[in-house]
Amino acid sequence: MSQSYNRGLIEDFGRWREFSAGMWAWVFHKFTGWVLVGYLFTHIAVLSTALQSPDAYTTTIQSLESLLVVRILEVGLLSVAVFHILNGLRLLFVDLGIGLEAQDKSFYASLLLTGAIAVASVPTFLAGVFG
Repeated sequence: MSQSYNRGLIEDFGRWREFSAGMWAWVFHKFTGWVLVGYLFTHIAVLSTALQSPDAYTTTIQSLESLLVVRILEVGLLSVAVFHILNGLRLLFVDLGIGLEAQDKSFYASLLLTGAIAVASVPTFLAGVFG
């Protein structure tokens, strides 16, 4: 006979307060993975304009680069990619048995490093938009 597990109400959205750092790391890793998959399709769509003509591709890239919202989304994409990479490395080390006792600290370190890289990249990504 199998035992059942009471998961609570589906509408119980207050349970996120009970999440540990490991659960947040899992949620963020899944989210960033899906964002990267979505970006892959967007990237392929933009690159497919090169099949029409080189001028169509150049026009598409120039029009996208001139939009502030695209530049902000690029900073977000960088943040997503950096966090996904750092958290993936953290998971690799945990799977190898390295740093098992410091998983929370390494998750917070990956968040801080992602934030620092994102903030440092803002001037680079926004250069040329306001000029």
